[in-house]
Amino acid sequence: MFKIITVVGARPQIIKAAALSRAIKNHYSGKINEIIVHTGQHYDENMSQVFFDELGIPSPDINLSVGSGSHGKQTATMIEGIEKVILDEKPNAIVVYGDTNSTLAAGVAASKIHIPVVHIEAGLRSYNKKMPEEVNRIMCDHVSSLLFSPTKTGVENLLKEGFKQEAAGNYTMDNPGVFHCGDVMYDNSIHFSEMSAQESTVLADNKLIEGEYILSTIHRNDNTDTPERITGIFEALQAISKENNVEIVLPLHPRTAKILAQNLPAELYLSIQSNPNIKLIPPVSFLDMIALEKNSKMVITDSGGVQKEAFFFNKACIILRPETEWVELVSCGSATIVGWSKDKIIEAYNRYSNDSSLRFPPVFGDGKAAEFICDMMLKHLS
Repeated sequence: MFKIITVVGARPQIIKAAALSRAIKNHYSGKINEIIVHTGQHYDENMSQVFFDELGIPSPDINLSVGSGSHGKQTATMIEGIEKVILDEKPNAIVVYGDTNSTLAAGVAASKIHIPVVHIEAGLRSYNKKMPEEVNRIMCDHVSSLLFSPTKTGVENLLKEGFKQEAAGNYTMDNPGVFHCGDVMYDNSIHFSEMSAQESTVLADNKLIEGEYILSTIHRNDNTDTPERITGIFEALQAISKENNVEIVLPLHPRTAKILAQNLPAELYLSIQSNPNIKLIPPVSFLDMIALEKNSKMVITDSGGVQKEAFFFNKACIILRPETEWVELVSCGSATIVGWSKDKIIEAYNRYSNDSSLRFPPVFGDGKAAEFICDMMLKHLS
């Protein structure tokens, strides 16, 4: 039996990992044994058993309960804990996702004791090394034996860094295999979309009408912690909601909600609080988020994951960042980068409101990325 250890550190990674776990359960149960390790990098009160039951995904087998801390302390503690699990379990490979400190720690721990690293979401680049995530993803890519990119652009990024897509023979850190596999989150969106339609009541609960509201999410520290940026964003949302009489719903993390009161001008904050067209609601479940994305008019976000999910559901997306890893969205015209400029956000909203010719080509695969990854692991690492 081929044994893998999947390492995750936050709720979004567990959702991504669900696609692989589901593929193993449905198609490879006699061939692959998966052990899920949650580092505890992010404590999330929504990570109760209800979360796993709702989505029908396996709970972590091991929780290292690392908790928060400086990047160095947190990563070092995770390396120590993951190394012990690897030595105890003796897996054939370590599977990691994306760009968190947990991803980096698992890559370092496994590569130091010569266990192959399988990096899902490899090759993504913002070309901004001030972002901790950019450093994590680059370093993990360069100790991986199998690199699975969700997009062709990701593969091209790796080739620029010296990787060889045509590498032959046994795949190792020194001779890694690079694959364009599609996006596991597209697998998930297809799977969970039907479930969301049946179970989510978030539209009714918030009196939202399908196709007549904007979904917005704002959580990145660069935006929330900088008064100039968060002010520009909320001035734009305020103007859009009033001038167009359109509802904007914002599921807000408690931290973000608290920071709004601190970093917004008092007059703007009070105006937002009294605006009936701006709905600040608590964080929502994954199924509710899918329902909000799928039924929205448009999405305004600084989240990388929400950018993609907007695309999956054929929604225009305004990106509240100076760059994006998902350049395909911008290239095909369905998303635009505006940063935190009030004028650019409003301009993008007006343009998309009057554009009926948006394209959403199938750049994220066929919804079977997880099965492809399983096949390649069995073929090249077992």
